Amino acid sequence: MLKDDHRTVEKLFKRFEKTGDRAMVERRRLVDQIIEELSVHAAIEEQLFYPVTRATVEGVDDDVLEAVEEHHVAKWLLAELEDLDPADERFKAKVTVLIESVRHHVAEEEGEYFPKVRAALGRNDLTELGEAMADAKAAAPTHPHPRAPDTPPANLVVGTAAGVVDRVTDTVSGLAQGGVSAAHDLIARFTGRPRPRTSPSGSPTARKVAAKVRTSVDEATEHASQTGEATVRAASKGAKQTVAAAKGASTSTRRTAKTGAKRTVSTATGAAERTAEAARAAS
Repeated sequence: MLKDDHRTVEKLFKRFEKTGDRAMVERRRLVDQIIEELSVHAAIEEQLFYPVTRATVEGVDDDVLEAVEEHHVAKWLLAELEDLDPADERFKAKVTVLIESVRHHVAEEEGEYFPKVRAALGRNDLTELGEAMADAKAAAPTHPHPRAPDTPPANLVVGTAAGVVDRVTDTVSGLAQGGVSAAHDLIARFTGRPRPRTSPSGSPTARKVAAKVRTSVDEATEHASQTGEATVRAASKGAKQTVAAAKGASTSTRRTAKTGAKRTVSTATGAAERTAEAARAAS
């Protein structure tokens, strides 16, 4: 998954490099895509991949620390580019420096860091970690936050909040706490240590959401390790039961709205979509 992200960004880099000096609109569009892709990618690495592998794989401390610093430099450039006019004489120069930096970062990760992780962790462990990161993408920030923490647990709290700014405070708190617990559980699972006993804090809503996040990840990883690839697919499906239930609920709401209340199709669909969105946010 991480290598696929690298390939996606590299395609955007090459397209930018082919633009002419008068292609301001195209350059702006490409850089906006680059900003979003790199922001999400950096977030899931900093929230899960780096802390989990650093705690479970020997000899990667320097790789992690260097990677985090490279992220830090890249995020400052991304933040500057976000507000910079493509016509500015330094716009192209900043993008060029960003591209060179990210390519160096990718070469080191794929040439040195990833092989160490692959050699130390088994297929099931890598699958479990990948599933957790895939889920984290849904709430990852899509803009750079260079002043925000980039190591756990603070980055999980701030990163989640930045990624779901439209959610209520209690839900954000619960998602963040559940994410921290899930990361700790993965580390314990890979190292064979006892799972840490943690209790969510805050309001009843925050505690309930945190428990749901932790339970969902735990159920998915448990199924994955028991029965291999076939169960990994089932675990992934199980980890997203709340989303499926929300979609089902929205379908039911549409039928009820059409037949019982005799509302218009557009009104019923709108109500259903709002119901689904609220359910997904709560999950």
